Amino acid sequence: MTLKLAIGNKNYSSWSMRPWLALRANDIAFEEIFIPLYTGDADKQRILGVTRSGKVPALVDGDITVWDSLAIIEYLAERFPQARLWPEDRAGRAHARSISAEMHSGFMALRNECPMNLHRPIKPVALSDDARANIARVQQIWSECRQLHGKSGPFLFGGFSGADAMFAPVVYRFHTYAIEVTPDVADYMTTMMAHPAVQEWTRAGLAETLVIERAETV
Repeated sequence: MTLKLAIGNKNYSSWSMRPWLALRANDIAFEEIFIPLYTGDADKQRILGVTRSGKVPALVDGDITVWDSLAIIEYLAERFPQARLWPEDRAGRAHARSISAEMHSGFMALRNECPMNLHRPIKPVALSDDARANIARVQQIWSECRQLHGKSGPFLFGGFSGADAMFAPVVYRFHTYAIEVTPDVADYMTTMMAHPAVQEWTRAGLAETLVIERAETV
Protein backbone atom coordinates (compact mmCIF):
# COMPACT_ATOMS: atom_id res chain seq x y z
CA MET A 1 0.00 0.00 0.00
CA THR A 2 1.39 3.41 -1.01
CA LEU A 3 2.18 5.87 1.73
CA LYS A 4 0.26 9.14 1.71
CA LEU A 5 1.74 12.43 2.93
CA ALA A 6 -0.53 15.41 3.53
CA ILE A 7 1.36 18.68 3.20
CA GLY A 8 0.72 22.40 3.02
CA ASN A 9 2.04 25.05 0.63
CA LYS A 10 5.58 24.33 -0.55
CA ASN A 11 6.34 28.04 -0.65
CA TYR A 12 5.68 28.46 3.07
CA SER A 13 5.35 25.18 4.93
CA SER A 14 8.71 24.36 6.50
CA TRP A 15 7.14 21.60 8.58
CA SER A 16 5.77 19.89 5.48
CA MET A 17 9.11 20.13 3.72
CA ARG A 18 10.96 18.01 6.27
CA PRO A 19 9.24 14.61 5.90
CA TRP A 20 8.66 15.24 2.19
CA LEU A 21 12.42 15.51 1.71
CA ALA A 22 13.07 12.47 3.88
CA LEU A 23 10.83 10.47 1.55
CA ARG A 24 11.88 11.92 -1.80
CA ALA A 25 15.61 11.98 -1.09
CA ASN A 26 15.47 8.26 -0.33
CA ASP A 27 13.23 7.28 -3.27
CA ILE A 28 10.46 6.08 -0.95
CA ALA A 29 7.24 5.99 -2.97
CA PHE A 30 4.38 8.09 -1.62
CA GLU A 31 1.25 9.91 -2.72
CA GLU A 32 1.32 13.64 -2.05
CA ILE A 33 -1.89 15.16 -0.70
CA PHE A 34 -1.73 18.94 -1.00
CA ILE A 35 -4.02 20.94 1.27
CA PRO A 36 -3.64 24.74 1.05
CA LEU A 37 -3.13 26.44 4.41
CA TYR A 38 -5.28 29.22 5.85
CA THR A 39 -7.86 29.15 3.06
CA GLY A 40 -11.00 28.55 5.11
CA ASP A 41 -13.09 25.87 6.79
CA ALA A 42 -13.25 23.50 3.82
CA ASP A 43 -9.50 22.91 3.74
CA LYS A 44 -9.37 22.81 7.53
CA GLN A 45 -11.90 19.98 7.41
CA ARG A 46 -9.78 18.22 4.80
CA ILE A 47 -6.83 18.28 7.20
CA LEU A 48 -9.02 17.01 10.04
CA GLY A 49 -10.07 14.20 7.74
CA VAL A 50 -6.46 13.07 7.64
CA THR A 51 -5.40 13.77 11.22
CA ARG A 52 -7.28 14.94 14.28
CA SER A 53 -4.34 17.18 15.14
CA GLY A 54 -5.68 19.56 12.49
CA LYS A 55 -2.18 20.25 11.21
CA VAL A 56 0.08 19.12 8.39
CA PRO A 57 2.23 17.27 7.68
CA ALA A 58 0.62 13.92 8.36
CA LEU A 59 1.69 10.53 7.04
CA VAL A 60 -0.83 7.77 6.39
CA ASP A 61 0.49 4.21 6.11
CA GLY A 62 -2.56 1.95 5.78
CA ASP A 63 -4.37 2.14 9.10
CA ILE A 64 -1.49 4.02 10.77
CA THR A 65 -1.41 7.82 10.85
CA VAL A 66 1.64 9.71 12.04
CA TRP A 67 1.65 13.47 12.46
CA ASP A 68 4.40 15.99 13.27
CA SER A 69 7.55 16.24 11.16
CA LEU A 70 10.00 14.65 13.55
CA ALA A 71 7.63 11.83 14.49
CA ILE A 72 7.16 11.07 10.78
CA ILE A 73 10.92 10.95 10.19
CA GLU A 74 11.33 8.61 13.17
CA TYR A 75 8.58 6.39 11.78
CA LEU A 76 10.18 6.35 8.33
CA ALA A 77 13.55 5.46 9.85
CA GLU A 78 11.93 2.45 11.53
CA ARG A 79 9.78 1.51 8.54
CA PHE A 80 12.58 1.82 5.96
CA PRO A 81 15.87 1.04 7.74
CA GLN A 82 17.63 0.75 4.38
CA ALA A 83 17.16 4.52 3.94
CA ARG A 84 19.54 5.14 6.86
CA LEU A 85 17.74 8.29 7.96
CA TRP A 86 19.80 8.15 11.16
CA PRO A 87 23.52 7.29 11.37
CA GLU A 88 24.36 3.63 11.87
CA ASP A 89 26.56 4.11 14.94
CA ARG A 90 24.88 4.78 18.28
CA ALA A 91 26.85 7.96 19.03
CA GLY A 92 26.01 9.39 15.62
CA ARG A 93 22.32 8.54 16.03
CA ALA A 94 22.26 10.21 19.43
CA HIS A 95 23.88 13.32 17.98
CA ALA A 96 21.57 13.45 14.96
CA ARG A 97 18.47 12.97 17.07
CA SER A 98 19.59 15.60 19.57
CA ILE A 99 20.15 18.34 17.01
CA SER A 100 16.92 17.39 15.22
CA ALA A 101 14.97 17.68 18.46
CA GLU A 102 16.70 21.00 19.19
CA MET A 103 15.57 22.25 15.78
CA HIS A 104 12.08 20.91 16.36
CA SER A 105 11.55 22.69 19.67
CA GLY A 106 13.79 25.75 19.45
CA PHE A 107 14.99 28.70 17.38
CA MET A 108 11.70 30.55 17.79
CA ALA A 109 13.14 34.01 17.18
CA LEU A 110 14.62 32.90 13.85
CA ARG A 111 11.36 31.23 12.85
CA ASN A 112 9.26 34.27 13.72
CA GLU A 113 11.53 36.93 12.23
CA CYS A 114 12.48 34.98 9.09
CA PRO A 115 9.46 32.92 8.02
CA MET A 116 9.97 30.55 5.12
CA ASN A 117 8.93 32.17 1.84
CA LEU A 118 10.58 31.03 -1.38
CA HIS A 119 9.04 33.90 -3.37
CA ARG A 120 10.53 36.63 -1.20
CA PRO A 121 13.29 38.72 -2.83
CA ILE A 122 16.68 37.92 -1.31
CA LYS A 123 17.50 40.71 1.13
CA PRO A 124 18.28 41.09 4.84
CA VAL A 125 15.96 42.19 7.62
CA ALA A 126 16.70 43.73 10.99
CA LEU A 127 17.14 40.89 13.48
CA SER A 128 16.83 40.74 17.24
CA ASP A 129 19.66 39.58 19.48
CA ASP A 130 17.72 36.35 20.07
CA ALA A 131 17.51 35.66 16.34
CA ARG A 132 21.23 36.33 15.93
CA ALA A 133 21.93 33.92 18.77
CA ASN A 134 19.78 31.32 16.98
CA ILE A 135 21.78 31.86 13.79
CA ALA A 136 25.08 31.46 15.62
CA ARG A 137 23.90 28.23 17.23
CA VAL A 138 22.70 26.75 13.91
CA GLN A 139 26.06 27.52 12.33
CA GLN A 140 27.83 25.91 15.26
CA ILE A 141 25.71 22.76 14.86
CA TRP A 142 26.31 22.48 11.13
CA SER A 143 30.05 23.11 11.38
CA GLU A 144 30.55 20.63 14.23
CA CYS A 145 28.61 17.91 12.42
CA ARG A 146 30.54 18.35 9.19
CA GLN A 147 33.87 18.42 11.03
CA LEU A 148 33.01 15.13 12.71
CA HIS A 149 31.47 13.38 9.72
CA GLY A 150 32.78 15.21 6.65
CA LYS A 151 34.98 12.33 5.56
CA SER A 152 31.94 10.18 4.77
CA GLY A 153 29.97 12.75 2.76
CA PRO A 154 29.03 16.44 2.40
CA PHE A 155 25.91 16.47 4.59
CA LEU A 156 25.65 16.77 8.37
CA PHE A 157 26.34 13.09 8.99
CA GLY A 158 27.93 12.14 5.69
CA GLY A 159 24.97 11.05 3.58
CA PHE A 160 21.62 12.87 3.51
CA SER A 161 19.86 12.12 6.81
CA GLY A 162 16.85 12.99 8.89
CA ALA A 163 18.91 15.77 10.45
CA ASP A 164 19.44 17.38 7.03
CA ALA A 165 15.69 17.14 6.40
CA MET A 166 14.98 18.83 9.73
CA PHE A 167 17.35 21.71 9.04
CA ALA A 168 16.51 22.15 5.34
CA PRO A 169 14.06 25.04 5.92
CA VAL A 170 16.80 26.93 7.79
CA VAL A 171 18.97 26.69 4.69
CA TYR A 172 16.20 28.52 2.86
CA ARG A 173 15.88 31.09 5.63
CA PHE A 174 19.60 31.85 5.62
CA HIS A 175 19.50 32.20 1.83
CA THR A 176 16.30 34.25 1.55
CA TYR A 177 17.21 36.69 4.31
CA ALA A 178 20.84 37.06 3.16
CA ILE A 179 22.25 35.87 6.47
CA GLU A 180 26.03 36.21 6.71
CA VAL A 181 27.55 32.77 7.28
CA THR A 182 30.96 31.15 7.55
CA PRO A 183 32.55 29.55 4.46
CA ASP A 184 31.87 26.06 5.83
CA VAL A 185 28.19 26.86 6.38
CA ALA A 186 27.95 28.43 2.92
CA ASP A 187 29.38 25.22 1.45
CA TYR A 188 26.78 23.14 3.30
CA MET A 189 24.00 25.40 2.06
CA THR A 190 25.23 25.02 -1.51
CA THR A 191 25.31 21.25 -1.08
CA MET A 192 21.77 21.19 0.26
CA MET A 193 20.32 23.48 -2.37
CA ALA A 194 21.89 21.36 -5.11
CA HIS A 195 20.22 18.16 -3.89
CA PRO A 196 17.67 16.98 -6.50
CA ALA A 197 14.88 16.60 -3.92
CA VAL A 198 15.48 20.12 -2.58
CA GLN A 199 15.50 21.50 -6.10
CA GLU A 200 12.24 19.71 -6.89
CA TRP A 201 10.59 21.23 -3.80
CA THR A 202 11.95 24.66 -4.75
CA ARG A 203 10.56 24.53 -8.28
CA ALA A 204 7.13 23.51 -7.00
CA GLY A 205 7.14 26.20 -4.31
CA LEU A 206 8.08 28.91 -6.78
CA ALA A 207 5.26 27.78 -9.07
CA GLU A 208 2.63 28.36 -6.37
CA THR A 209 0.58 31.55 -6.55
CA LEU A 210 -1.37 31.51 -3.28
CA VAL A 211 -0.25 34.30 -0.93
CA ILE A 212 -0.48 33.85 2.83
CA GLU A 213 -0.29 37.37 4.24
CA ARG A 214 0.78 36.29 7.73
CA ALA A 215 3.90 34.69 6.24
CA GLU A 216 4.90 37.75 4.22
CA THR A 217 7.65 40.07 5.48
CA VAL A 218 9.08 43.30 4.12
